[in-house]
Amino acid sequence: MAGSASILSLSPLYCNRVVHNAKPSSSFQKRLSFTCFSFKKKLGFMDQILDYIEGGPKLRKWYGAPDILEKDGDEPNEDEASEETEVRDAVLVTDGDNEIGQMIILQLIVKRLRVKALVKDRRVAMEAFGAYVESLAGDPKEKIFFKKAFRGVRAVICPVEGSLYNIDGWKGVQNVILLSKLSVYRELSGIQAIVNSNARKLAEEDEDAVKASGVPYTIIRTGILKNTPGGQQGFCFDEGCAAKGSLSKEDAAFICVEALDNAPQNGLLFEVVNGDEKVSDWKKCFAALIERST
Repeated sequence: MAGSASILSLSPLYCNRVVHNAKPSSSFQKRLSFTCFSFKKKLGFMDQILDYIEGGPKLRKWYGAPDILEKDGDEPNEDEASEETEVRDAVLVTDGDNEIGQMIILQLIVKRLRVKALVKDRRVAMEAFGAYVESLAGDPKEKIFFKKAFRGVRAVICPVEGSLYNIDGWKGVQNVILLSKLSVYRELSGIQAIVNSNARKLAEEDEDAVKASGVPYTIIRTGILKNTPGGQQGFCFDEGCAAKGSLSKEDAAFICVEALDNAPQNGLLFEVVNGDEKVSDWKKCFAALIERST
């Protein structure tokens, strides 16, 4: 594990070029079967970062996480501070079981951000991410669970349509980032349009809800999402590109995380697919997108 700290301090999208020799152990494959979305020919960035997370006490000490994880069924100690005085420093991922949701979580871990995630199975999530993520299993439609999930949250990332709940209760949230495939759904016809009609409806409802929430938002409309390595292609942000193009899932996760530090004052909606435009400064890129949208 020598040098793991320096690996994790690099820009996450391009870490796969540096740690290409990392190999997951057998225990890694067993414990992270729900998270491991590797490519057959070459390990992707997410699998490699997970392998480093599995590094054990040395990496946990470097990162600042506890050595011993909570037992199954134990709940983390709740901060009893009032909502008025609580520190809002967490990023909530609304679907931590989803493939892209897990990619986003790993990007956030690399950035050393406090991460909360809504999951279906807390034990499985704890085995995968350990103390790096506060995994929450429950019904977000229930007010008590919803209040717990959003305690200390400054930003929300929604990687899947239909994962928004109780938006009218998002008091204190500073930014919401929505990954949307609405452009793709609208382009479908025939049997594909029928099969994806519910997904399209959920995507439309999510976008409308975010726009009406009063919370600053970034809606990222992507093209077809593909299991291709991130950081190897450029981008295209042209209007209408999402209906015809495609985007690496790793690139989609990366852009969601970059949007955290480039929030608009009100709202931003843009389309993105892989293309020829190379982006070296995402702050300038988002500034240009915001300027274009006004």
